[in-house]
Amino acid sequence: MAISYKDSGVDIDKADVFVNKISQMVKSTYNQSVQAGIGGFCALYKMDQERFLASSTDGVGTKLKLAIELDKHDTIGIDLVAMCVNDLICSGAKPLFFLDYFASSKLELKTSEKIIEGIVEGCLQAKMVLIGGETAEMPGMYQEGDYDLAGFSVGEVFTHNLVDGTKLKAGDTLVAIQSSGFHSNGYSLVRKIITDIASQKLSTQELEQLKKDCLTPTKIYVNSILSLLTKFKDNVKGLANITGSGFLNIPRMNEKFDYEVTQTASLPAFMQSVCAMSGLTELELHKTFNMGVGFVIATDKPEQVMQALHELGEKSFVLGQVKPGTGKVFLKGEEIV
Repeated sequence: MAISYKDSGVDIDKADVFVNKISQMVKSTYNQSVQAGIGGFCALYKMDQERFLASSTDGVGTKLKLAIELDKHDTIGIDLVAMCVNDLICSGAKPLFFLDYFASSKLELKTSEKIIEGIVEGCLQAKMVLIGGETAEMPGMYQEGDYDLAGFSVGEVFTHNLVDGTKLKAGDTLVAIQSSGFHSNGYSLVRKIITDIASQKLSTQELEQLKKDCLTPTKIYVNSILSLLTKFKDNVKGLANITGSGFLNIPRMNEKFDYEVTQTASLPAFMQSVCAMSGLTELELHKTFNMGVGFVIATDKPEQVMQALHELGEKSFVLGQVKPGTGKVFLKGEEIV
């Protein structure tokens, strides 16, 4: 029997309805400086004729529950930074600074220090400043030992360097950069699979190792993507962070095209195990997880881009193609919906 994301308590369709409902309210606050807001990977605010400020905000989600269960808090801060800056760079923006929000029922100094160490490491990887934040103790709001994290990143992109998908053309190639794992999405389902299925099938040692593997931090793509944009300014047509909703993020490059996925990633063993135990179809899996693809680049020079990525230490492959259409994604001929 398959276990869906909805079975784990997350209703993606309802979330989409919510975003659509609030979009008009949000847009009522806009002024002439807003270039891109709700719906994109990041928000763009025009500062002058040459420059935009880019911003993004995110959290780590229920991956935190796994960190709390294993009492391992040193990498979850990397996840927090990654979830924000990997969205930010989809516009071609260079990250400038980061702020964090850390809330718990009671401040535990040892745990808190480990979390901040991870955030600092993430900011160093992204070459951005951790400029400030907020720490809140809220007994009664959180159970003892629980905590929550949120992050906020700001970057800048000059008008001539903006990546907004307008240069995209049918026939462009989709190049995938392999992920480091599930990143920080789908963990309500991952945890349910671990609890309901893996705990019955695996030995205690195997189960503990699976949990540790699932804590692999989200890869930060800042340096690789900004390096590509420097070398291939006119050949990188669109960028997509494969985050919540999996491959349905690809059309966020430009919804005036369809995207045909012809090749899938080689998954690490722990991802293979979780996906197999879910019982979900390939289409459902690609709508829920990143399926080993952390980032997607649309380009008309795939060989050169992949060679550059190889030199940067990234594993990449041709994922598929851009085709005429209306914002749909197809996996080997079948639509992902």
